[in-house]
Amino acid sequence: MAKLLFLWVSTLVFPLSGTHKKAHPFYTSVTEMEYNAREKSLEVTCRIFTEDFETILKKNYNTRVDLFNDSYKNAAALISAYVEKNLALSADGTPLTLKYIGYERKNEACWCYFETPCAAAPKKINVTATVLYDFSDKQFNLFHATVNGSRKSVKLNHPDSKASFEW
Repeated sequence: MAKLLFLWVSTLVFPLSGTHKKAHPFYTSVTEMEYNAREKSLEVTCRIFTEDFETILKKNYNTRVDLFNDSYKNAAALISAYVEKNLALSADGTPLTLKYIGYERKNEACWCYFETPCAAAPKKINVTATVLYDFSDKQFNLFHATVNGSRKSVKLNHPDSKASFEW
């Protein structure tokens, strides 16, 4: 069921073609977490509507951001600060510190990449997330966590902000 919901939302929310200024009927983000046993790390990818993200970054940091224009050098610092403020993870009770890797734009979405050391495959991941809750009270966030090939998913509707995954 979660996989079908993800495919449905991904198709509607992050279409394969179009411009970034198109209106959209959903207010959502998708966060993927995957344990990399070889690197002993948890890799995190957040997909957020670019236009919504630019609006909230401007609101929170009082500066204009254009994620489609590489000349805005402050974008990386603002993305990192916002996501780290609005997404907290812990593995087996130990808080994890996200390290910003970078971002890229794909159609209407901004893909933000993070990683954090994680010595062993976690048995439990806790998530506290308020990504774009300060943008719209219609916001919902999808989370997918994969450890040792086992994928679990959860949807958080505003104002719900906590989720857990157990293996």
